[in-house]
Formats: sequence, structure tokens, C-alpha cells
Amino acid sequence: MTVRRVVPNIQSEAVQESQEFYGLLGLEEVMNHGWIVTLASPSVPTGQVSVMTGDRTAPVVPDMSVEVDDVDAAYAVMRDSGAEIVHPLQDEEWGVRRFFVRDPNGRVVNVLSHR
Repeated sequence: MTVRRVVPNIQSEAVQESQEFYGLLGLEEVMNHGWIVTLASPSVPTGQVSVMTGDRTAPVVPDMSVEVDDVDAAYAVMRDSGAEIVHPLQDEEWGVRRFFVRDPNGRVVNVLSHR
């Protein structure tokens, strides 16, 4: 399993203001679903931050997202380790397959692969 990127997720009701703030650092919008906006560095596209009001299909907002090349393998490893699965493995309509898992610090991690 290979990690492709790690993205911090910021829960906020001030999405536009946050977008403008991070824009001052040179980050540009690369995705906007209304409830989540992802901003990235134009020179290093994997340098990203997401700002979200809430998660559309999950019960909690994840603290970070980790994109892997094989989310099914990641799910099996986490499940078999006894880690707490917060949101089940599922395909989302916006083209990702993902699950949420809680880390030892109580942080929720969105683990995903693009389909």
C-alpha cells in the first residue's frame, strides 16, 4: 500500500474566508462540492488543505484525509488491527471509495482512493 497524499481537514462555517486566507499563501481551489473545498499549491499539487462545513455522508468531520493506492487493503489492515472504524468502507458518488478510522489520539482519519 502506498500513500499518495495527506490532507488536513478544517471544519469551518467560514469557508469563503478560509479560502481567501489560504489563497494569500498561494493555495488555489482544486475541488469544491459546496460542503468541502480543497485548496492546493500550484507548484506542488499534493500540498493541500480542505475546509469543510460538514461531511455529506458520514456522521463526523474527519481531521485529516489520507489517500492510498488501495483503500480495500488499508481497510483490511485497520479492521484486522482492531482499530475503531467510524464510517464504513463505501463508494461515494463523487468518485472516491473511503472509510473513516479513529487514531490512538482520538482523531478521525478519512482513508480513501479515487476510483
